[in-house]
Amino acid sequence: MQVNWLVQLVAALVPMIIGFIWYNPKVFGNAWMQSAGMTDEKVKSGNMPVIFGVSFVMAFLFGLAYKILADHGTMFEALFRPVVEHGMGIDATSAFGSELKGHADAYVARYSSWTHGLAHSIVISVVVILPITITNALFERKSFKYMMVNFGYWAVTTAVMFMVVAQFS
Repeated sequence: MQVNWLVQLVAALVPMIIGFIWYNPKVFGNAWMQSAGMTDEKVKSGNMPVIFGVSFVMAFLFGLAYKILADHGTMFEALFRPVVEHGMGIDATSAFGSELKGHADAYVARYSSWTHGLAHSIVISVVVILPITITNALFERKSFKYMMVNFGYWAVTTAVMFMVVAQFS
């Protein structure tokens, strides 16, 4: 898997930028604070360098999800890796391998775009993020408003992160 580390670092900033806007009191900040049971004192009591540092590391890991789950180029690479490296061991210099590689490269080129990242983010948001968000909030006895504010944040964040990684990797 070839990773563009600079793009991944930029993508890891996306949750912080969107969070700054999303959880602003003029957007959804007040609704989130009320539904989460947060107070100004509680917010200020947190160790912000640790919170932002760990959040950045988690965002970096989450940004890799696109490469692992949705980047078809990463998946096609396995065809040409040796079997001992969990590949299929197809020789890219053989007639078959050369033709297959040409088709794979064309396919990857066609789907290395922000729209592809957006499409995969929608699927991930609905089948992964939504169930996790709702389940956690139900057990935490949180309101529907809390669920939707947090799900909306992660759906938008995932879309922008995946679009950045897909377009620029």
